[in-house]
This record gives sequence, structure tokens and C-alpha cells, in this order.
Amino acid sequence: MNRFRRLRKNKQIRRLVRETQLNKSDLIYPVFVAEGKNIKNPVDSMPGVYQYSVDMLDEILVQIDESQIPGLLIFGIPAHKDELGTAAYDDNGVTQQAIRRIKLNYPDLLVIADVCLCEYTSHGHCGVVCEDKILNDETLPLLSKMAVSLAKSGADIIAPSDMMDGRVAAIRNALDENGFIDTPILSYSAKFASAYYSPFRDAADSAPGFGDRRSYQMDGANGREALREIEDDISEGADMVMVKPALAYLDVLKAARDRFDLPIAAYNVSGEYTMVKAAAQLGWIDEKCIVMENLTAVKRAGADIIITYHALDAAKWLEEDK
Repeated sequence: MNRFRRLRKNKQIRRLVRETQLNKSDLIYPVFVAEGKNIKNPVDSMPGVYQYSVDMLDEILVQIDESQIPGLLIFGIPAHKDELGTAAYDDNGVTQQAIRRIKLNYPDLLVIADVCLCEYTSHGHCGVVCEDKILNDETLPLLSKMAVSLAKSGADIIAPSDMMDGRVAAIRNALDENGFIDTPILSYSAKFASAYYSPFRDAADSAPGFGDRRSYQMDGANGREALREIEDDISEGADMVMVKPALAYLDVLKAARDRFDLPIAAYNVSGEYTMVKAAAQLGWIDEKCIVMENLTAVKRAGADIIITYHALDAAKWLEEDK
């Protein structure tokens, strides 16, 4: 008889032989910055998450800094939106202002800048629109301008999330031509068209004004295609790649980990966060236990980086459990 339970009999032995170790250094916290002043707006569908104006950012930045996680993923919400999302690549736009403030006051915090037009366009889509069609090639120069503008503002990592074909190569070329040869790209390579994004669209004010995003985000049924997307982004110059969402696509994450040796991120998205929060508020689950189990599963499947709205709580719980 095999006595597997010998290695489970107490906490010390279980820790000693644990195969997967979740660490604070694995976690990145998403932050939403709204244009204006004195803004701290709760996101109703995401308990504990807020939109902050630049002048109010210190409240959340102090928490991120003290948590000892590496940094944040930043999303901007402009006051003005138009067909071409011009606020996205305005050097004095809300996201650019926020990045400059973060790097001035918290220089050691890592700032990952999301690159996509959806928060900045009047139609809410991730690219240029013509007669209800999202145009791929016409969008690439705008994404490139946005990436360069964010890098100029001090972003440490550029993270394109739009899912336009060829955008990694276009952004890499633009960054290099503008002197940002050392700025890495974390590509949302396998980003699926998912119902789990609904609360995010409240937080980022980015719901599409017509139709949906299924013509450019991936079909959730296609795991093999996800690996081709990742491989293509790597060939175009991505330094890191991402699978999004995380929990519903752990099989894709595991397959990517087995096939590619680049750093891989997973985004534990808003819907995954909100379901846990809602059930915890009703007393149906133990929030800490569920969160730590979920995040450990993402790490076990192969993620080097976990982007999650649970990051600050998880960092606190990891510290308590030392």
C-alpha cells in the first residue's frame, strides 16, 4: 500500500513538499483612472474596485506599494471620446498623466500600460470602424501611436489587448523607431470573446455601442487556434504573452506553458472576481480559501504573472500565512 498521507499529516510537511508556490511577486493589480478631479467612483458590479482620478490615485497606489506586489496594469477613462479614440494617444491624456504621476511618486512600482482603443472610442470598439466593420490594418497606426505615447510617459511594459492581426509587429517597430528598444511587450495573445468581461466594461466604460467583439476576439471553443495566436505574437516580437480569461481557459494556459518558454501571464478577469465576491457576500463560500485556491490553480497551470483584482487581498493573506 502506498501511504500518500504521510506527506499530508501536518502543516509543516505539507508546506515542505508543496509543488506550486503562489507568491506576492506573481501578482499585478488592475487600476482604472478617470479623467477629472476628486473622483473615487465605486464600480457597482465589482465590489471593492473603484475608478480614481489622477489626483486621487495615491489612495490606491499606497496600498499597492505597501502590499509588495510588483505593480499595476493601468486603464484610462477619458472625458472625451470620438470615432478614432484620439485621447488614447494624446501625450497629455488621462492615462499618460497618471503614468507620469506614478513614476514620479512611486518609481519602483511596475506600470503595465494596456493598449487598446475601446475605452477611448465613441463606439466602444477596439479599432477603427467603417459601416459597422472593425478595420484591422487602419487600426494598427493608432495602436502604435498609443504605445509610443504611453512609453514616453514612463510605462515599463506595453500590453496590447485589441486583438488586431499584426499589432505586435507594428507596435514593436514603432517603439524601436522612437528609441524604446528596451520597452517590452506583453501581448494579450489568446484573448477570448468572453461573457466574463461584463463587469470590466462597467469599470472601464467600454461596452461596444453596437454588435460585439467576436469578429476580432477569439472563439472560446478554439484551443489550438490560441496556440497559433501566441506563436504568431512571439514571432512578431512579443516578450511575454497572455491568456485571458484565466479560470475558464486553464487548459489553454497549460498547453501554452508546455509549448512556449516565454513568460506567460493570465488575467483573472472581472467576471471571475465578481462571482467570488458575490458568493462571499452572501456567506455561501469562504472568500480567502476560494481566492487562494483559484490563484494557485492559475499558477499551477503555468502562469508566471497573474493579473487579478484579488491581488491586494491575496498579498495580505500570503503575508499572514507565512
